[in-house]
Amino acid sequence: MELAYYSDYAVRLVNTEEPGRGKDSLTTVDTVRELFGASQDAARRATDADLTRFRSVRGRLRAVFEAADGGDEELAVNLLNSLLLEFPVSPQVSGHDHRDDDGKPLWHMHLADHPSNATAGYAAIAAMGLAFHLTEYGVDRLGLCEAAPCRNAYLDTSTNRSRRYCSDRCATRANVAAYRARKRLEAEERTERTDRTERTGRTAENAQDSTAPTER
Repeated sequence: MELAYYSDYAVRLVNTEEPGRGKDSLTTVDTVRELFGASQDAARRATDADLTRFRSVRGRLRAVFEAADGGDEELAVNLLNSLLLEFPVSPQVSGHDHRDDDGKPLWHMHLADHPSNATAGYAAIAAMGLAFHLTEYGVDRLGLCEAAPCRNAYLDTSTNRSRRYCSDRCATRANVAAYRARKRLEAEERTERTDRTERTGRTAENAQDSTAPTER
């Protein structure tokens, strides 16, 4: 499994909370287990105690995205390094689930699950995946959705570093909002021009009245 795959672990965890909407879906052990995806062995280790620990790691991962999104590269790296130090990875060469046409193992790097508790294992994988993405593609590839109040995390994999939203849905919503805002501004400008024209016309009429000769 390619190491880039693991960066999605960080995004999945961060996006279980939507601070701008006051929503938090990380409320049960089952939601914690769902974050592991196909890694069922690691998911089964999750307990009620992991809820609080997962929320703590989530806040620290969001801080990395916030720093990167705000242009503070050094802070983003320092925050990520602190996670890497606290939750070290266990890399392994694996090939048991991948075979070529001749049945031979397709050897690849794999990040082993931490055996002690679910939070440590997930945090180690998420932090390492994010670190790989950051060093491979750049800190500016870590972003937060600009479609307020969303602010979901995303990883920019576009060729021209142009991504600004976490999903097509948010991009569409933001574009519609921008279009409506432009139309409102245009309508206000038209109204202002009309009012100005009417005021100018009235001023001209008053000026003509004041200079007209007095009838005798």
